[in-house]
Amino acid sequence: MTEGGKRKRVLIAKPGLDGHDRGAKVVARALRDAGMEVIYLGLHQTPEQIVQAACDEDVDVIGLSILSGAHMTIFPRVLELLRERGAEDIKVIGGGIIPEEDAVALERSGVEKLFGPGTPLSEIVKFVESL
Repeated sequence: MTEGGKRKRVLIAKPGLDGHDRGAKVVARALRDAGMEVIYLGLHQTPEQIVQAACDEDVDVIGLSILSGAHMTIFPRVLELLRERGAEDIKVIGGGIIPEEDAVALERSGVEKLFGPGTPLSEIVKFVESL
């Protein structure tokens, strides 16, 4: 729940050319089962499409799953587009194969949290609930 008792709204997307979406779907289901409203945007989304949908859907959190190695391009672009639209209140989290040094840099730049392979779903749910 968010402030005022409304359910937290989360957009889950797979940016870029990566076609492996099983993890994103598993996380989306876990968040839904925890009582959140989840919008699953699907595969092959651009940062522009993701931010447009997040603003249109009035989400609280964007969750990106990236396995393609493009994380150092995609996350900064999503954050930049959110700033341009005055939507910095939308929190950005992510998961995938992200080297530790890149994860540290991305979290310093504004990504709330990055989850690696094998992270327990309960940990992801608890973190999103805390935002």
